[in-house]
Amino acid sequence: MNMINQEIPKFSTQAFHQGEFKTITNEDVKGKWSIFLFYPADFTFVCPTELEDMAKHHDALIALGVEVYSVSTDTHFSHAAWHASSDAIGKINYPMLADPTGAITRGFDVMIEEDGMAMRGTFLANPEGIVKVAEIHDGGIGRSAADMLRKVKAAQYVATHDGEVCPAAWEEGEETLVPSLDLVGKI
Repeated sequence: MNMINQEIPKFSTQAFHQGEFKTITNEDVKGKWSIFLFYPADFTFVCPTELEDMAKHHDALIALGVEVYSVSTDTHFSHAAWHASSDAIGKINYPMLADPTGAITRGFDVMIEEDGMAMRGTFLANPEGIVKVAEIHDGGIGRSAADMLRKVKAAQYVATHDGEVCPAAWEEGEETLVPSLDLVGKI
């Protein structure tokens, strides 16, 4: 299923966030940009490196009006135990959503049914809850939070500059494009 320009699925789940268990719903995430960072499981190998990398960029994302939500099919109890026992995961200040039924993971179409775990899926939704970036990686390939930060800036730029698009590897402050017949065959 292609999630681009689709609304995030409805959900209500428990999360571990800043030492507490909280209920978070799809309605709670609207009104700001949101990153959903799906990963296979707590207490694994590549996953803590990715979640720690995102934690390093969390303040920069918050400054852009973006909240991060990590999601796995583990429980909120498992998230709390992992947060308490891992130096890398202990750095996380964003909500860790529990999805033990797999409903959220299936809603984003990243469930590995035979394993009961999520693929490495990353989704960026705008304040209306519409997905603007969707990426899925093989289990052995870790993601880069710095590149996701770049994509957030590009998505926010495009959202506020009607008719402009960001070319490959665009960085904030660089030239954008205005698609027109004048550009056809000239790039």
